[in-house]
Amino acid sequence: MIDVEDLIALVRLYNPHTNAALIREAYAYGMKMHEGQFRRSGEPYFTHPVAVAAILTEMRLDDATLITALLHDTIEDTKSTYTEVERMFGYEVAELVDGVTKLTNLQLSSTESKQAENFRKLFFAMSKDLRVILVKLADRLHNMRTIRSMKPEKQAQKARETMEIYAPLAGRMGMQWMREELEDLSFRVLNPEARNSILRRFITLQRESGDVVHVITNDIRTLLEKAGIEANVYGRAKKPYSIWRKMQEKDLAFSRLSDIYGFRVITDTMENCYAVLGLVHQRWRAVPGRFKDYISQPKQNGYRSIHTTVSGRDGKRVEVQIRTREMHEVAEAGVAAHWSYKDGARTVNPFAVDPARWIAQLTERLEEADHNEFLEHVKLEMYQDQVFCFTPKGDVVQLPRGATPLDYAYAIHTRIGNACVSAKVDGIRVPLWTRLKNGQSVEIITAEGQKPQATWIDIVVTGRAKAAIRKSLRDEDRERFVKLGRELARVSFERLGKKATDKALETAARTLSLPDAEELLARIGSAELTAQKVVATLYPELSVSNTEVDESRPVAGLADDQTFHRASCCQPLPGERIVGITYRGRGVVAHAIDCPVLEEYGDQPARWIDLRWHPGRHAAVNTVSLDITMANHSGVLGRICTLIGDRQANISDIVFTDKKPDYYRILFDVDLRDIEHLHTLMMTLDAETDVARVSRRRDPSRKPGS
Repeated sequence: MIDVEDLIALVRLYNPHTNAALIREAYAYGMKMHEGQFRRSGEPYFTHPVAVAAILTEMRLDDATLITALLHDTIEDTKSTYTEVERMFGYEVAELVDGVTKLTNLQLSSTESKQAENFRKLFFAMSKDLRVILVKLADRLHNMRTIRSMKPEKQAQKARETMEIYAPLAGRMGMQWMREELEDLSFRVLNPEARNSILRRFITLQRESGDVVHVITNDIRTLLEKAGIEANVYGRAKKPYSIWRKMQEKDLAFSRLSDIYGFRVITDTMENCYAVLGLVHQRWRAVPGRFKDYISQPKQNGYRSIHTTVSGRDGKRVEVQIRTREMHEVAEAGVAAHWSYKDGARTVNPFAVDPARWIAQLTERLEEADHNEFLEHVKLEMYQDQVFCFTPKGDVVQLPRGATPLDYAYAIHTRIGNACVSAKVDGIRVPLWTRLKNGQSVEIITAEGQKPQATWIDIVVTGRAKAAIRKSLRDEDRERFVKLGRELARVSFERLGKKATDKALETAARTLSLPDAEELLARIGSAELTAQKVVATLYPELSVSNTEVDESRPVAGLADDQTFHRASCCQPLPGERIVGITYRGRGVVAHAIDCPVLEEYGDQPARWIDLRWHPGRHAAVNTVSLDITMANHSGVLGRICTLIGDRQANISDIVFTDKKPDYYRILFDVDLRDIEHLHTLMMTLDAETDVARVSRRRDPSRKPGS
């Protein structure tokens, strides 16, 4: 364990004016509170808080954060109290310790609904004081470094949580070194064989080609010395997990993988950064499409650097990062650079971002979102890489990689996104699903009366755009969605012999963290939530929504020797009330309870059979006819077919019933699972701008058994 004087010495390296007496007092208090407690490894428990504080000294953080690290487990695990910590160390430290304690109690890898709620708590705790999450990240890093003493199942759970949550969060905050170490430590637990395989291949590669890092580092240094540019040059092989991820993403074998070495050039001025770039490109061939200038277009967390990939010695691809020393400090510390000390004073680094502004950008509009939308938004924000686009006036808009003109429109303003009808990229009109690239100029074309379409949800990638589109769709179609949702809920409840009472719906809404039953029904009607999930939430022991139904005998009520057919006249679907009529030579034909054809058999009660659909998941083999009137424009028919396919419905026949210069009327035969599948598909088609009308077609003139 690090001695208190050694810890203070680490702090004095960057802050000679540290309050050493207060650190000593916190060290002694923490040791006293944790006396008699031990880690699974057998070490005294207090070795952990001390190690966390030592990690934070590497980021040159202030005294309050270091004292918080020493005390971060006292309120939770000892007889210490908030009041006592506040009395001894002040309100600031007490609030930070309390914040870390609350984060420790969040189960971020729990069920999805609980995880979403806890993510919200995590981010709003961050918004109060970002130093809370800095302590928590250092805490997780030390726990991952010493994870071997835990039980295997606990190791796997912590490693998954680290890989999914803490590592990307560290990266989003700009602390790339911490992200890489957290990922690699998790990788060691989750897939040790893959990690060891990559390490063995590295050893073989070095044996065959020598120390490539040392050779190329010397090449770059020699190049800069000849040009008279002072700079530090560092090189390294990339972390095993980073290499593994590239192999998975690009489906490449290790032998075919390039760009596994990275080099960093740190110089004194911005002008020298570009001079170094010119020298590197003169000396080695630049790889097209692998150049990023984060100096002129910095990331939101303050990160600035030039990235370029070149073909180095023997054609090996290497990445070179070029930045100034001040930029490097921010690149290492990320958002934490705001609190960094140098020579006893807070560093005034022009590239460090204001944490309050950063967290405000990250959590913008999240107060309005429900738990699931919040979780989706946060995960998108944490995992994103960025592209930079320009407005027609030359302003820069930052978007995640893969963003579309619709994302761009919503990034400008929700009103512009909602009214968007088309876009121009570099002066050329493009579809709204076009993926934007760095440096493109985007112009959004709006129209009065335009409203978001349901298909936009699958086009956009930003949480902000998805939340705005869903809100608009819910507001516009809320009454229709509530009515549809009530019917879908009724059918799903009746399958289990239950009733969708107001009390049951209110209980389900609370369980799913929704404000009320009306919102629950609106979500069901808009296909954001399935009625089966609602039923399973209330009656998990009865739910059979995942049980596959035998498609050859999907109904109950038949005798063993009776065959079954769906009536062609009404095309009943699972979820609808049905009755069977016996036909000589054709077995039993199921009709919808409201089928007009049934009137013909009113005086033949002996032919009627009480049928009901088996509960569970039916195969998508039930054909239904849809009568669709759509605009006669280029690409509309293809888009409609794509929408149907996206809803996992198969088109078995298409018949044009009317062709006009401005519209088509087409009869689609589609194969569906059940009535809910039909309602979802019709809602999707009805929301499409170029669809004027969509209806279910039933034809009483058809022979019932045909």
